[in-house]
Amino acid sequence: MDKYINQAKTLMEALPYIKKFNNKIIVIKYGGSAMIDEQLKMSVIKDITLMKLVGIKPVVVHGGGKKINEMLSKIGKESVFIDGLRVTDDDTMEIAEMVLSGNINKSIVQMFQQQGIKAVGISGKDGMTIQAEKNMPGGKDIGWVGEIKQVNPELIISLIEDDFVPVVAPIATDKNNHTYNINADYVASAVASSLKAEKLIYLTDVEGVLRDINDLDTLISRINVNDIESMKEEKTITGGMIPKLDNCRKSIEDGVNSVHILDGRQDHCLLLELFTNSGIGTMIYKTEDQDGK
Repeated sequence: MDKYINQAKTLMEALPYIKKFNNKIIVIKYGGSAMIDEQLKMSVIKDITLMKLVGIKPVVVHGGGKKINEMLSKIGKESVFIDGLRVTDDDTMEIAEMVLSGNINKSIVQMFQQQGIKAVGISGKDGMTIQAEKNMPGGKDIGWVGEIKQVNPELIISLIEDDFVPVVAPIATDKNNHTYNINADYVASAVASSLKAEKLIYLTDVEGVLRDINDLDTLISRINVNDIESMKEEKTITGGMIPKLDNCRKSIEDGVNSVHILDGRQDHCLLLELFTNSGIGTMIYKTEDQDGK
């Protein structure tokens, strides 16, 4: 009997959050190990399915770098990165679009449909959703790597209103119809901002923001967006976490209510973060009086 009472208490703990997020748009950036491990893949899809069934409006933006590396390796092509961005020549762009807009995108759609949830896969090219231009980091030409100039959320909003889960691949075009590969973190941020989403959630291969990267007990659960610069100066935030948190800050400045960095390797990480009092990751928020979630 105690087991069932505890289950009931868990449901009651989730109730205020279900009410709070009902009818709200939440953008999930789906990447890392959660896209590779079959058990984790199903855990994420089931979490988002439950979110949808309790009245949340999820939008999924996915990456797929590991799969692109795998496909390039099969044709004997080396993956080259400059400043964290993939050098993308014509052949690489063709493979990237095939993997992202085709293989991965449609696989995610199929998993949702197996759970009885309607989903539609698109890329930024569909409906001219994402307009880009060539990204030249430090003046270097790294090929068909895009920088987002504009997001038109009309198609995504239409899909949401028709009760679909939009699944967005990070591919875009420019005014001359050139195709670009774009980092999925940036796409998720820009899409969330264009939708004025309640939340943007990054599924990563880290536990969140740690004061000491060697000590999981130093997880920082909440960060005010105004504290990010001082945390960088104090070296609390270092390395690859700097651009991620800069991206979080931009999302909030552009209208997203809060941003979460979660460990996608944790089963049901989305449900634990959204529907429990403690959560499991790091939340970046704007206003001082923003309590809880």
